[in-house]
Amino acid sequence: MVSGLSRDIGDGHLVPLRVATRAWFLISLQTFGGPAGQIAVMHRSMVDENRWIGERRFLHALNYCMLLPGPEAQQLAVYVGWLLNGAVGGLIAGVLFVLPGLVALLALSALYAGFGETAFVAGLFAGLAPAVLAVVVQAVVRVGRRVLRHPALVGLAVAAFVALAVLHLPFPLVVLAAGLAGVALHRWRPAVVAMPAESADPDAPAPVVPDDALHTVRPTWRRAAVVLGIGLPVWLLPVALAAALAGGDSVYAQQGLFFSGTALVTFGGAYAVLAFVAQKAVEVYGWLAPGEMARGLALAETTPGPLIMVVQFVAFLGAFRDPGSLDPWVAGVLASLLTTWVTFVPCFLFIFLGAPYVERLRGNATLSAAMTGITAAVVGVIANLGVYFATHTLFDASRDVALGPFTVELPVLATLDWVAVVVALLAAFLLLRAGWSVLRTLGVCAALGLVLTLVL
Repeated sequence: MVSGLSRDIGDGHLVPLRVATRAWFLISLQTFGGPAGQIAVMHRSMVDENRWIGERRFLHALNYCMLLPGPEAQQLAVYVGWLLNGAVGGLIAGVLFVLPGLVALLALSALYAGFGETAFVAGLFAGLAPAVLAVVVQAVVRVGRRVLRHPALVGLAVAAFVALAVLHLPFPLVVLAAGLAGVALHRWRPAVVAMPAESADPDAPAPVVPDDALHTVRPTWRRAAVVLGIGLPVWLLPVALAAALAGGDSVYAQQGLFFSGTALVTFGGAYAVLAFVAQKAVEVYGWLAPGEMARGLALAETTPGPLIMVVQFVAFLGAFRDPGSLDPWVAGVLASLLTTWVTFVPCFLFIFLGAPYVERLRGNATLSAAMTGITAAVVGVIANLGVYFATHTLFDASRDVALGPFTVELPVLATLDWVAVVVALLAAFLLLRAGWSVLRTLGVCAALGLVLTLVL
């Protein structure tokens, strides 16, 4: 057991730790453009350039990370770091993957809190917020093309949209129901949820480190108990301290508990969970105004790292506006760091706990079917996010309309913002037809929004 833990920690690094750390730091500075771009950057560095891991093993790790809640690109970094340098390597890779975005978004959140009402900053967001709507539409199109391979899966996506937009069912319940639907389809119509075969590129360069030399440990109940015994207190102790020092009803305790729970249900990436976060942050806790979630996502799109970092923006504004006995700036920074902590620590826990079971999990057809159902529902979840953003970005007011026992939030048509419409249409053209990158599109739209705001 001692030797197993020693190997898990990373004794006898396959790649010199200093060299690996430098590689992960360089990767962290290039992680713009969402998970697809982040995974592509990692692949180029780890598989093509450094050749520390083979193509098949990289895809093997990616498939496992896609089964988990949370940002799959960051979890993939932790997993590959663990394969190369044990737990130490996983920690270094995962922390560096998040760190540049954390620093950048913290600074932008403070800028928004202090100067968001000035004409210059307001003009920039007049262009950024509508552009984010086009980014969400692009996500719906991309994910839908990839996963909605059968009418039954389209039905799951539509059902998820209705469940959230009309029935107002809790997001975790929708995820659970979609997973159960995937299992049912696997039992009665297995061809519907069968994943297409994916094979590695046979022409990919041979890895410097052979597959059988990569770090591994024997999965045991004792090891799992050790990981949980360390990981759970590390994850939740800061929340307990916040509640003890500031009170259980403080904004810090509320955010710590809320985002700890959110970290467990973020299947399908940031876009899938943001409608749930926005609804709670605006309507339940009052941390944000309705249109500010789109602005936060715009900031997250312009910084490196996972898009789920937008929760840092939510936490900063919530604590800045309700700091309790603290200075608002100190409150915003502390809440931002606490929220980032409880959002990303579970990612390390999932990898360190589950990595030894990867082969067993990948061979489980029932689990794969459940994830297929969840992934199909994610299309409807992201579409619901798009509707939410459109209502609060393209219009200045909305109202609740009764549909029998249910209510639907609809925009007040007379409050249509034509500047926002023009910018959104331009962003959609640049992303969907011209093939521009997200970062380039956001830059052009921010400049256009600033010009139109100052001129009109």
